[in-house]
Amino acid sequence: MNSEVGERLQKLLAGAGHGSRRTVEEWIRAGRVTVNGKVAELGVRASARDEVRVDGRLLPLVSAGQLHELLLYHKPVGEVTTRHDPEDRPTVFERLPPPKQGRWIVVGRLDVHTSGLLLFTTDGELAHRLMHPSSEVQREYLVRVRGLPDEAVLQRLLSGVDLEDGPARFDRIERESASGSHGWFRVTLHEGRNREVRRLWAAVGYEVSRLMRIRFGSIELPRGSQPGSWQNLDAATIARLTAVTVS
Repeated sequence: MNSEVGERLQKLLAGAGHGSRRTVEEWIRAGRVTVNGKVAELGVRASARDEVRVDGRLLPLVSAGQLHELLLYHKPVGEVTTRHDPEDRPTVFERLPPPKQGRWIVVGRLDVHTSGLLLFTTDGELAHRLMHPSSEVQREYLVRVRGLPDEAVLQRLLSGVDLEDGPARFDRIERESASGSHGWFRVTLHEGRNREVRRLWAAVGYEVSRLMRIRFGSIELPRGSQPGSWQNLDAATIARLTAVTVS
């Protein structure tokens, strides 16, 4: 192992499809990763010539390259965005097909009560770039709120409100329809903070009763897709999505 050559271990393993950078960093911090028989530390560099193991299991380090996959999943309400749930609720991973190589990495999260578009990839580097705040990838949602907010409320949401983790705002709000005491809107924002859409509406006094993500970057939820369904995305779609991320 040479700290002056190769690339950072978390980047190397992510690029080979073994997990996101964050996941690999957690493995390293826990002392689960060895490089050439020595317990790895954060910041260490390695290359495909090194022997890297996680919990004693040898990991192939050849980049997945063109074998990387990107999958679109229509998440139903009631599923959690995690591999294992202590409450034994269904997870988004249970319906997915096995990847050709590596393992599926979820790009961002949706809470258990939110449905819609989720992306999965075997490319840890792509997942890292898409989730990095500096990428500012747009997310679009279809949202139903209890009540009929007026233009002044919408303007507040566009101008910005203070949340517990800092100011936030929608980039765009479009009225869709109104039914009884509920209003439907399309909203767009470029952050992925936890429950941000719900918290923005709550900050101006409105409760979200339904929420569906319909777009992530250049990828839209196909019309007519059913909750629980998935589809593999082609190389051209992956290229368009990658083009909006940071290096």
